[in-house]
Amino acid sequence: MQDSKDFQTKVQRIADLVAGLEQIEDAEARTSAKALVQLLLDLHAVGIERALEIVAKDDVSGQRTIDDLGRDPVVSSLLVLYNLHPLPLETRIEQAVEKVRPHVRKGGGEVKLLGIDAGVVRLNVQVVGHVCGSTKSTIKSMVEDALYEAAPDLAGLQIAGIEDAAGSAGFVPLGKLGGAIAEAPVMSAS
Repeated sequence: MQDSKDFQTKVQRIADLVAGLEQIEDAEARTSAKALVQLLLDLHAVGIERALEIVAKDDVSGQRTIDDLGRDPVVSSLLVLYNLHPLPLETRIEQAVEKVRPHVRKGGGEVKLLGIDAGVVRLNVQVVGHVCGSTKSTIKSMVEDALYEAAPDLAGLQIAGIEDAAGSAGFVPLGKLGGAIAEAPVMSAS
């Protein structure tokens, strides 16, 4: 099985190559290259969707297998890329908040999901007592990592309550994807 670092290196390389398509000076070649990438994504989407349909035919154990696939960080990322994840965005966000909550508490904080609107997640993270800025930064980073790992397809992340120099915008750095294939500019699998 491939290790996570090797996988992330390949994800970064793919993202760099796809971004590089915009640098092709020849408009026809650029359009053809982008069309090739899009056709490959479309082909993979059909194949993955069909595989899930075949697995789902086995009712209970098939659904259990699909759920297991949705929990695997690498497979989950592919399912998100192709809009085939068995869990909706909202459920993945709620689960991520519940999963990270004990770690935030251990650092002296509380995390509360305020809402999800059009894929933008709003959280409130409070840190109680006197803690250094690095603790707040660590907690904020921990929350961001958990949410982007569970839902790399979220449109944005707004965290209120922890004030620091770094803001949370809708941009998702590749390192935050937790195994997800980076979305290609102008490309989608659907």
